[in-house]
Amino acid sequence: MFEKAGIPRQLLWGYIGVMIFMMGDGIEQGWLSPYLVDHGMTVQQSATLFTVYGITIAISAWFSGVLAEGLGVKRTMALGLLLYCLGTVGFVGFGMPELNVPVMLLTYALRGFGYPLFAYTFLVWIAYASPQQQLGRAVGWFWFVFTGGLNVLGAYYSSWAITEFGHLNTLWTSLFWALLGAVFALLLNRGRSKAESQATGGSKMQELVKGLTIVKEEPKVLLGGIVRIINTTAQFAFPVFLPMYMARHGFDTTQWLTIWGTIFTSNIIFNLIFGFVGDRFGWRNTIMWFGGVGCAVSTLLFYYSPQIWENNYWMVMSAGILWGALLAGYVPLTALVPSLVKKDKGAAMAILNLGAGLPVFVGPAIVGLFIGAAGEEGVIWILAVLYVISAIITRFITLPDNAKTLHHHTQSAEKLQTI
Repeated sequence: MFEKAGIPRQLLWGYIGVMIFMMGDGIEQGWLSPYLVDHGMTVQQSATLFTVYGITIAISAWFSGVLAEGLGVKRTMALGLLLYCLGTVGFVGFGMPELNVPVMLLTYALRGFGYPLFAYTFLVWIAYASPQQQLGRAVGWFWFVFTGGLNVLGAYYSSWAITEFGHLNTLWTSLFWALLGAVFALLLNRGRSKAESQATGGSKMQELVKGLTIVKEEPKVLLGGIVRIINTTAQFAFPVFLPMYMARHGFDTTQWLTIWGTIFTSNIIFNLIFGFVGDRFGWRNTIMWFGGVGCAVSTLLFYYSPQIWENNYWMVMSAGILWGALLAGYVPLTALVPSLVKKDKGAAMAILNLGAGLPVFVGPAIVGLFIGAAGEEGVIWILAVLYVISAIITRFITLPDNAKTLHHHTQSAEKLQTI
């Protein structure tokens, strides 16, 4: 049953573990910044804290791929767990009680190294363990559990836990969820990955270098990384200015948060759907048309919806849901990029994971650079044009002939079985 759904049977416990781990990591997302400001930190200090956190996430996202090859996936995931726990203990135990900013910056940055090494390394494991004909579905399930844990379960649990335990104690519980997730992903998952078995024979330093040189040896991997950056740039740009824009059009904070939360509920559902669509319709076609072109159109529609439908809450909500759904059109990129290389899939995934980490800065940076001169409308058009550019770039990310033939044959075999 799980194989047909696209989940490699030997990795089932890992998927569950990643969801639980990311739930713990997502506990503070919705309230930490206003909590810190309410308790005496300046907005600038809070912004600096999250900027440093984002930097370590981007660095760790890149290392996750190359360390998976150099250390093996389980050791790298265990390293991520260790850094996450050490950072959490330091941040919650020594930084937050007295709002000691230097300690908070250091320990929250350390915590930021944790989840990419844990979750994105598991993504490398998926790339090695999944048959090519179901890789799109396998990565779709990954993004389902990743986003579902981080943005959905973490938020719901946190809204309950804060009232029951208080803010600091809620943060302490993130250790429990991280350790429980590791039990599922590292102890109950007993299989070895190809990355792990290869890693013991090679030089670990060579694997780190490979994470950079892969873009010269296979330039299409670099193109995939650029598309991955564009994929979620708007996701990190929108919260910087859209809440104020929506407020001017009659939507209060609660309504905006409901819209934003519903967008990502839609997104995690369509992460699965586009995993299946990608395996049937073609990975590249799905990324170009649903992801690139679809997001360009729905980005504009989401922005203009309060004006077109005169502050109609449900029409704005529907436009947001559409954008969240089409954002998942990029899911097959995680199947396409590692399939560009026969070996060194971890190095290819390192570039892709770096692309997943960089939008944390790129999105807000675009807003900061252009909103003064171009206004909110100009920023929206820049984001829409970037989506179109990503569709054009994807046109040139073609599979090698052997991989293309394999993918075509497996699709044909599946269609014959269906008939």
